Amino acid sequence: PALFMENARKGSIVSRANSIGSTSASSVPNTDDEDSDYHQEPYKESYKDRRRRAHTQAEQKRRDAIKKGYDDLQAIVPTCEQQDFSIGCQKLSKAIVLQKTIDYIQFLHKEKKKQEEEVSTLRKDVMALKIMKVNYEQIVKAHQDNPNEGKDQVSDEVKFNVFQGIMDSLFQSFNSSISVTSFQELSACVFSWIEEHCKPQTLRDIVIGVLHQLTSQLY
Repeated sequence: PALFMENARKGSIVSRANSIGSTSASSVPNTDDEDSDYHQEPYKESYKDRRRRAHTQAEQKRRDAIKKGYDDLQAIVPTCEQQDFSIGCQKLSKAIVLQKTIDYIQFLHKEKKKQEEEVSTLRKDVMALKIMKVNYEQIVKAHQDNPNEGKDQVSDEVKFNVFQGIMDSLFQSFNSSISVTSFQELSACVFSWIEEHCKPQTLRDIVIGVLHQLTSQLY
């Protein structure tokens, strides 16, 4: 009986040990099964990453636009194609491109102003020639109407020389004081010019001066 009791006690201890081991094993997570069933979620771009990427793209577009602008300037401005010998075939820097562009724009402004002055001078010449043309036509018409009047006294050549001298003298003051930019300015300048340079005493002095000059040339 004692041996039976001893064997029974050992069997009970082994049974409890197996039971405890089974319980402990069941309480431990089955990592293999969970790993097999786990699926990793795809990476989601954060708001900060999206802003950084958008800023990078905008900055690249801005740099591309600036580069295109400098390339266009270098292609348009003639002086950019004429590189210095010290630079050789190297690409012009942005500072040089800007400076050459500024110089070229200033040159164009000067040329434009010069051309405008030349056009203004030519308009004055045209206006004076038109006035002279009208006066010459009146002289020719008067001569055709009275071909024998004053023929024995003064020749047509002398008359023409006197008239030309008077008109040349008047044209000097006309050219220096008349503006033909617009019709209003022309009208205002013409009236003021007539009041100042076409006074009877002024015209008398001009005629006397022209006659003295022709007399000295003829005699």
